[in-house]
Amino acid sequence: MTGRTPRNNKTTYFPHGFLLGAAMLMGLGPFAYGQQPLTDAQSDPRAMGWMQGFPPPVEKIVAYPASNYFSFPRLRWSFCHLPQMQASRRISRGVGNPSELPQALDSGIDQVSFLPLGSDQEMTWRESLAANYTDGLLVMHRGRVVYEYYSGCLDREGRHGAMSVTKSYVGLIAELLIAEGHLEEQSPVTRYVPELKDSAFGTATVRQVMDMTTALQFNEDYADPSSDIWVYAAAGDPTPKPESYTGPRNYYEYLQGVAPKGSHGEVFAYKSINSDALAWIIARASGKDVLEHLSARIWKPLGTEQEADVLVDSLGTPLAAGGLSLALRDAARLGQLMLQRGQWQGRQVIPAAVVDSISGGGDPEQFAPAGYSTLPGGSYRSQWWVLHNDHGAYSARGIHGQAIYVDPKADMVIARFASHPVSFNAVIDPTSLPAYQAVAEYLLEKSP
Repeated sequence: MTGRTPRNNKTTYFPHGFLLGAAMLMGLGPFAYGQQPLTDAQSDPRAMGWMQGFPPPVEKIVAYPASNYFSFPRLRWSFCHLPQMQASRRISRGVGNPSELPQALDSGIDQVSFLPLGSDQEMTWRESLAANYTDGLLVMHRGRVVYEYYSGCLDREGRHGAMSVTKSYVGLIAELLIAEGHLEEQSPVTRYVPELKDSAFGTATVRQVMDMTTALQFNEDYADPSSDIWVYAAAGDPTPKPESYTGPRNYYEYLQGVAPKGSHGEVFAYKSINSDALAWIIARASGKDVLEHLSARIWKPLGTEQEADVLVDSLGTPLAAGGLSLALRDAARLGQLMLQRGQWQGRQVIPAAVVDSISGGGDPEQFAPAGYSTLPGGSYRSQWWVLHNDHGAYSARGIHGQAIYVDPKADMVIARFASHPVSFNAVIDPTSLPAYQAVAEYLLEKSP
């Protein structure tokens, strides 16, 4: 497919794919209607009885379409079972034994208190877990697991949807290829993917795609059922399209039809399609797709405990914008690798310069107009969010509360999976970011 795909494609087709769920009004949960949602305990998938029984009762089935499985409270079950809902591919960990994560659990963390943003009432760390519908959370300090928590749909053996944390894995691979000379960050996108010459990406550089300073006509308003994210979701749906469907039929086709809006390189604008364009660039520059790189460069060298899954379109193209499902401990391993500037158990798995490029951040002046009020002074670099605080913290972030948070000053990593009824991190940050900072300070005080 060449040329631009019309963005005003009107169709009654509602896709099965992952991104539809993120775009649904359901992503706002009951708050969209001024109602209070079920609490963490009330919406626990075990308490709700989702998919229990042989077969489950009809009213307890979580299934197709996405308006069912991505609606709250069903999504609290779905986030641990996304590969059951849509086609996926595996990231292999190889056949070796998993690497050891030393453990020194600290029960005092539960009682660490903090003041949520915009509140005058303190909250404890333990209370924040329920407030954020936390499914799993692991804290590492000085290379040891000091806190580990599972709830809802998740246990240590399970995997959880990482949502846009996926992007940070993709950005890391791009930085690796740059460091190794396989990818030139200031080259035009069309050097690697000439098929994008007639799209908005055709005049962008690789670095602009990596840092999301591209100027794209793409509405990612999750509360607007007519936004471009719906068309994108339909393109990525791997199930057969109805005869009435006239839009793009996979991610590659969609990306070729993205129209420009403004000038590249001026401001940060969060558009998920940048991540899928970057994954296409990576594949063309290296001859391997992102999943092959993740297996060879991350999963196998780190000795992960589990394989991972990534949702795919009808061509098997991975959803680089948010299709990854993985184990909590393996998410923590990536955070620890970043904290150690690419070293893992005596081996330099990725160059320190790669981590330095990411953790150093982007341009806060380009970031500021985007209006992320919970990240004042922050920036975005290579698909990672950089806080520019006095701890030098940076993070991978995904909707509904997914995160890998790296705090170099405190020698701390936090990996969190959640299934908050609201998709937007702006709602979750007030009881997350201050909690992370409070635990970091608590651990610093305990350090010798």
